[in-house]
Formats: sequence, C-alpha cells, structure tokens
Amino acid sequence: MASGLKKDYAFENIPSIKAKTLRINLNPDIYGTFAEIGAGQETARHFFRSGGASGTIAKAMSAYDKAFSDAIYGVEKDGRYVTQERLKHMLEHEMRLMEERIDRKEHPDRLFFTYANTVATIDFSKRYKGHGWVGLRFQLDPQQKGYDEIVLHIRFKQNEARLQQETLGIVGVNLIYGAFYKYHKPRKLLKYLYDHLDKDTLEIDMVNFSGPNFKGVDNRLMSLQLIRNDMTDAVMFGPDGNNLLPAAMLYKKNILALRGSFRPVTKVNMDMFQKSYEIFIREQTVEEENTIVIFEITLSNLKASGEIDERDFMDRAELLCSLGHSVMITKFQEYYKLVEFFSNYTKSRIGLTMGVNNLIDIFDEKYYRHLSGGILEAFGKLFFKDLKVYLYPMKNPDTGQIMTSNNIKVHPRMKELYKFFKYNGKVMDIIDYDPEIMHIFSRDVLRRITTGQNGWEGMLPEGIAEIIKKKKLFMGEVEEEKEEVEAPK
Repeated sequence: MASGLKKDYAFENIPSIKAKTLRINLNPDIYGTFAEIGAGQETARHFFRSGGASGTIAKAMSAYDKAFSDAIYGVEKDGRYVTQERLKHMLEHEMRLMEERIDRKEHPDRLFFTYANTVATIDFSKRYKGHGWVGLRFQLDPQQKGYDEIVLHIRFKQNEARLQQETLGIVGVNLIYGAFYKYHKPRKLLKYLYDHLDKDTLEIDMVNFSGPNFKGVDNRLMSLQLIRNDMTDAVMFGPDGNNLLPAAMLYKKNILALRGSFRPVTKVNMDMFQKSYEIFIREQTVEEENTIVIFEITLSNLKASGEIDERDFMDRAELLCSLGHSVMITKFQEYYKLVEFFSNYTKSRIGLTMGVNNLIDIFDEKYYRHLSGGILEAFGKLFFKDLKVYLYPMKNPDTGQIMTSNNIKVHPRMKELYKFFKYNGKVMDIIDYDPEIMHIFSRDVLRRITTGQNGWEGMLPEGIAEIIKKKKLFMGEVEEEKEEVEAPK
C-alpha cells in the first residue's frame, strides 16, 4: 500500500459522486490543482459542492481566452488547443507551480496532484459532437521519485453542451478517485470511469498509464480493455507499446490496412504488406510522407472458444510491434465498417490488402442480411470512397492453380457485381509476390509451435522466431490482476 494514503476516513463502497469527492476532500494529504479549458470548471465544481475543499484544492482555473491560455501554457505549434500536447503542457506547468509554491518542509505528507482537461463541446451546427483530453498527474507517496500519470481521450455522444459538461465533471471525479483508491487495479479503474454514466453518453478511445506505480501496466492490454468493455469501437497502439488516438493518427492520411490474425505474423503477411505498399505509394494521389500503414485485427479474431485470450493477444502485439508496425484492434467484422471508420477522418486514398479468400467472403451475401439494403448498401459504403483492394494470390491446395482476381469463384448472383468493381479498377492483383512462400499459413505455424515440431522458424520474418523462443510466446496466459492483500483505506 502506498504509504501516503495511510491517513484517511474509513469510507467503504460508497458509489455516489458526492461521496467520492468528500472522501478525497477529507483526506488531509491529497492536495492539488484543477485546470479546465473549454467546458467550464465542471470537475472542480463537484469538489467545491461536497464540502471540505479548502484542504484539497490549491487552485482551480479556466484559461478560456486563447491569448491568456497561450501566455500561461505556451503557444502550440499547430495552433490547436484540444490536443494531447496541450494537456501535457497544462499538467507540467501546474505541477511545477505546485512544487515551487508549496514548501515540502512544512508539508512533508502532502500528495500533490494536478487534474487538467482541454475540451471542445458540441458546436452550434451540431456537426461536431465534441471531444477532449483529460489527464491527472499525481503521487501516491510524498517520497516517491517522479509522478504517476493517467491520460485519456473522450468523445461526447450527447447533443447538448450542458449534458456534455455534466458528463465531463463526473468523468473527472471518477478519474481522480480511481487514481488514488484503485490505482492497484488499473483495469477496474477503467470501468469505474463510467460510474454514474451510461455508455451511450461517452466514448473513451484512448488511455495511457505511466509512472512508478504503473511500471507493470502494459498499455496495449489497457487498450484491449476499452474494446472489451464497450467503451469504443477501435483502438490503436504504436511500436513502443503506447496507445495512440486513432483520429489523430488517421487524420487526412492515406491509409493502407492489412487485416489478419497474425497468429503469428509470417513471411506471407510481410510479403503482402511490402508488395502492396510499393504499389500504394506509386498511386498518383498518394504521398508517401502522408501515408500510414495499419495492421488490423478484428475482435472476432482475438476470441478463442468464445472468450478473448489476453495472453494470445499480447503475443501477437509483441511480434508486430517488434517489426515496427502500428496495430489497430476493432469491432468491425465487415470490411465496409472498417472503411466507414477510416473515412470519418480522411478523404484521401484508402487501400485494403487482402488474400483471395477474404475477397470471396466480401461477396458473400450472408454477411449483409442485417442491412435493409443488403450487399448493395454495404458495397456503396465500401467502394464509393477513394478505395482500392490489393489482392494477394492464393495457391489452390487441390489443383495447384494460382488464384487471382481473374479466376476466383464468387456466387453466381454476385458475378456481375464483382465484374463491375473489377473492371472499374477497384481490385488490383499483386503480381510480384514470392511464389516460394505461398505454402505458409499462420495456423500451420502455430500448430507446429504449440506441438513442439520443427521447421516453423523459416516461415517467419527475420528475428521473429528468436523472440518467440526467448519469450515463450503463444504458450501461456496473461496473469489476472490479483486481489490486493490490503486495500487502501
């Protein structure tokens, strides 16, 4: 237990927002500042209302005017204010003032914190529903070196600014309370962010934990929790393992996406990526410096026996990150939903790299029976954008024939529809593929690994086999967070 939390009143299982703020206010050591931009001082208001705030709140402020905000926190390079960079500057600035103005010798037990948010609520045209960055920098022990930090990105789903402001205030309280009293269970802390909120009021699409008390937290796994808990539809993380905001990464970008199980990533996966990427960046409308490549895994591809295997997920993430790639996890089983998601953030070229079997599935009507317009509605969403499919061939295991866009078999009712998209240049064959690796399938490699057979090493990209052996990947399960022996009081 963090020694700094030993002094406190014995509140147990109190769910209300007022009780949460009062518990913090009555703790004689928790002390910090609130800096809220764009949606009022909604979080600080809860602490003021509950009573006893004078022992908790050193300062509460809102720098609404851009000139004042720039004077306090500096001018952002891109001129935007609702950004992660702005939030970081706010947290750093306010914590620095805390350290400068509060004498540690006089207050040796104080646990400093700085809560900040920078938010844009719904605009008058209601074209943009609003979003924001929320963060907390804090300490659980006055003697600890460095601060812990939780940063998250939220999207509002309500249609009134007043309701969005109220939601923001509740999220802020839940975050502060969770940081001090549920820090030892970060996955549960995420769930508690929705205390007194419905899932249809707010989306949380990115979260990152950092600091001495979160050294054991893998942010990729936290990213998965956002999907599992229905907090968002898509999450993304980079090669360094930190979570990324999909909207920021995709904004106005040319996007090349490869869907797969990557269990594990094979030479075929990398050949698909490399060959399609070479074609993609040669497209007339594509600029390489404005292009992002995404390895995408659908949630259904993460399920084993109906449940998500977290250890298996982490193994796949480990290998893809080691190759320097960004990974996206989505709920989009159908390709058209993935393209719809991308098109929310870019009007530039979108490329989908896939194998023959995937393309055949796209033309299977059974996947679109839930749509009133059936397959035509789905294809309208999929292909009307600036999109192209890069098709990797497959060797027919029975005949040895190489299957391409020219000889694949779709359902007879779909033939004319397929021809329409094929002849309009929406499907392009990858012709310079490596014929020597076409026999490689991830499921066969995985079977060899798990059964201890030889010969799978050469089926994987360079260095991947060594990582699998060294870290014994695809061999175990992620250990569940243990119940604490002694919960903080």
